[in-house]
Amino acid sequence: MTAATTRTLPDAQQWLREHLARRKNPFNAIDHDAAARHIETLPGIDPESWAGHWLAGATDFAARARTAEEHGDREQALENWWQAYQFAFLGRYPSPLHPAKLHAYDRAVEYFGRVSALEHTPVQHVEAPFDGRAGEGDVVRFFVARPPSAAVRPPVILMWGGIDVWKEETYARGRMLRERGFATLHIDKPGVGQSPVHASRDAERQWDPVFAWLREQDDLDSERVAALGFSFGGYWATKLAHTHREHLVAAVNWGGGIHLTFQPEWQERSRDASSYLMDLMPARARIFGGATFADYVARCPELSLLDQGVLDRPSCPLLLVNGKDDLQNASADLYLALEHGAPKTARMFPGGHMGEGPVFRTVVDWLTERLD
Repeated sequence: MTAATTRTLPDAQQWLREHLARRKNPFNAIDHDAAARHIETLPGIDPESWAGHWLAGATDFAARARTAEEHGDREQALENWWQAYQFAFLGRYPSPLHPAKLHAYDRAVEYFGRVSALEHTPVQHVEAPFDGRAGEGDVVRFFVARPPSAAVRPPVILMWGGIDVWKEETYARGRMLRERGFATLHIDKPGVGQSPVHASRDAERQWDPVFAWLREQDDLDSERVAALGFSFGGYWATKLAHTHREHLVAAVNWGGGIHLTFQPEWQERSRDASSYLMDLMPARARIFGGATFADYVARCPELSLLDQGVLDRPSCPLLLVNGKDDLQNASADLYLALEHGAPKTARMFPGGHMGEGPVFRTVVDWLTERLD
């Protein structure tokens, strides 16, 4: 298959068709027919053509949403704002490495705000003070979605994604958890979205204000909190399971690296992973404030949890899952983690990055057993 960095437009369209058919990222919750039409009319995969095409679809849905609001039709307004957000997200995908994609990201955040204002179950947007260092932000932004049932002080699942799935995208993935009676708290991992910090050896400190905020909430159970990190975000779930274990009942690393993933040898192997659509290395480099493969390789070894000594420290119960044929992050990292520290739970699935089959249901069932 053509490498991710050299795809032609037909290659990219075929990749998009396959991911839409299987409802894989970046098509987890988009209108199928509308997305299919936009795939067929995609004019190019350069940043301006890509962002402009998907953002045009977002603008159309936003116009329909405003018309529905004018007519007092909340359901139609909600659905159309949701699709406007989905299309704007596609416009900035995988990462806002160009002004056109950054503009699409700004619209995606705006449209998601309209969605959360109309949702039938409350979505609370929070800005918690953060004692950042020079050049960092001074607030941590996140949002909390309550379960549809009238649960008293529900347990909380902290959720975040990787280099391309950010807190707004994890909201749809949290629906199954909310249906189980959990509240979900959505935050951007270090180096993406609205995170106040770049990735670094100690960027987990951005979660300190989150745990402090939870302890102040009378309607959420701060004694029953778990962490769920998707893709690259799984790395931070593993780290928090060790560094913040006193705050967590459980943690899940779904597809994230631990040590081998961050070595230059693996990065050279995965730099053009065919499982990724475009801009894999620039998107990775951006989490450190860089832009190139060299920028990323110079920094990523510092994330190793083995070299930091974190893996041999006590941890909360930890679930490790991935696809056994992952081309983006080294699935062998899961086996390495089992050789260190406290006993852990692990499950390998068929397929590539993140695995195929009932992966998410397995994760949700595991979390339910530990938080009920």
